[in-house]
Amino acid sequence: MSDTDSFIEEVTEEVRRDRMFGLLKRYGWIAVLAIVLIVGGAAFNEYRKAQATAAAQELGDAIIAALSDDDATARAGLLAGIETDAVGGAAIADLLEAGALANSGDDSAAVNRLQQVATQPELPEIYRNIAAFKALLLQGDSLSIEERRLQFDALARPGAPLRLLSEEQLALLDIEEGNVDKAIERLQAILEDSEVSADLQQRAVRVIVALGGVPGTVASSEG
Repeated sequence: MSDTDSFIEEVTEEVRRDRMFGLLKRYGWIAVLAIVLIVGGAAFNEYRKAQATAAAQELGDAIIAALSDDDATARAGLLAGIETDAVGGAAIADLLEAGALANSGDDSAAVNRLQQVATQPELPEIYRNIAAFKALLLQGDSLSIEERRLQFDALARPGAPLRLLSEEQLALLDIEEGNVDKAIERLQAILEDSEVSADLQQRAVRVIVALGGVPGTVASSEG
């Protein structure tokens, strides 16, 4: 390389450096701001995670403390006093409170609490379905068979979280109405379902046998 070429290259490199420094002076604050935002965002996310973890632990401790009381009425009162901003956590506390109210003999208050949970649109479907299902079980003496069947039918729709448990309740309503063949048919369908749990399977088998049917065969009992 000649001295002239070397000189031109040095000048070009110097111009490039000057231009780069000029750009940094002009726009460097953007890079600094981006770094601050990234670091600050990461720190804020960690703070939020820590806050959420602490809140969940506090809620869990409060629920455990309430459930440790042997008196159902006192237990319900303690659960009712739990305050939390977590929608799901509040729903769990409400479901447990309803259970304590039912254990204390106050079915009406338990049903009211469960229906409040069941009608909260912001809750995941599983919470609402559990509340509606438990409320129906507590209203066996106050709702007609037609009313219970209508509501259990809604909970037994395809894809619903408590579909098979609701089908079991519909079978029990069939028995209550004296329709044994229909009940056995419904229970047989539960046994054949790929999602049936071991406990539900055992209950269905026991009821089929008690009704005079044979698990795994077409119902043939006289209604």
